[in-house]
Amino acid sequence: MSEPFRQFTSKVVPLPAENVDTDQVVPARYLKVTDKAGLADALFRDWRFAEDGSLKEPRFVLDRPGMAGRRILLAGDNFGAGSSREHAPWALTAWGIQAILSTSFADIFRSNALKNGLLPIAMEAERHRELFAQVAADPDLEVTVDLDAQLLHLPGDEDLPFDLDPFAKSMILAGTDEIGYVLARLPAIEAWEAAHPAVVDTLVGSPLEA
Repeated sequence: MSEPFRQFTSKVVPLPAENVDTDQVVPARYLKVTDKAGLADALFRDWRFAEDGSLKEPRFVLDRPGMAGRRILLAGDNFGAGSSREHAPWALTAWGIQAILSTSFADIFRSNALKNGLLPIAMEAERHRELFAQVAADPDLEVTVDLDAQLLHLPGDEDLPFDLDPFAKSMILAGTDEIGYVLARLPAIEAWEAAHPAVVDTLVGSPLEA
């Protein structure tokens, strides 16, 4: 489950690195962690922290002054490549990221992100480069994500539409996931099953028959 949202405005965290893979997003040694909230410090761990736990110098972008509280990550091309791990979107959302802007995303990462209330938004390459330049010129520049209308409101009063799977959109708007979607329909499922008894007794000959 995630916090539902329809629209928000935020300053941007710029991360121009390309081909950022999921092991860089959250190293494999954190994959046993089950508390999503506890993954914020694991996000880009090896880029941010030294072995003794101190912040590296120069500071990684997330740890620079003014970055806390920003909800949009502006990333380089092919974000989320590598192995499939749901901990990657968990760590991003635990830190506070709700949307990622890039020119492309690895398919499995995109799927995992959407299942966890994290919005991956693909931009056209030229407009993506322009936005990086605008953020470099004005680090406090703000972007509005309008999920309801599927629009990015960019500097210069520009609205940029983005594509999104309708089912994924409905899940994020509701702050739920596939499991929550099914559980919300449990009464209807049980009513249907009661009205349509099984044709075959699947317990015949099994230890559960008694």
